[in-house]
Amino acid sequence: MQAVRALNHVGIAVRSIDEQRPYYENTLGAEFEGLEEVANQQVRVGFFRINDVRLELLEPTDPSSPVAKFLEKRGEGLHHLAFTVENIQDRIAELQASGVRMIDESPRTGAHQMKIAFLHPKSTAGVLTELCEPVD
Repeated sequence: MQAVRALNHVGIAVRSIDEQRPYYENTLGAEFEGLEEVANQQVRVGFFRINDVRLELLEPTDPSSPVAKFLEKRGEGLHHLAFTVENIQDRIAELQASGVRMIDESPRTGAHQMKIAFLHPKSTAGVLTELCEPVD
């Protein structure tokens, strides 16, 4: 089975990126990289960088979105860990063959036009895990 290449980002669910931005920039000293709306996931994302670590703040754009439901159930906080992989479709097939339950059985488009797929938390000790394949 292929190993992941790196931690791509840490996803954090928030009610408002604008309200949380001062904490990440002023308190932590993170560099703001920009905002992007990912319509197919009903979220607005804000990326921040601290050296080699990227943080992705996720703000729902629709009250029925998965992130809105997460916030309703659990409140603001850690949402997922995302890992960079090569050949995401092959990686999904390998994981499924080994018995890992997937939320996404085929890749979809995420922020920065990356191919992404989520593993089900029931197969990952409760940690929502995202696979990311950056586009070249």
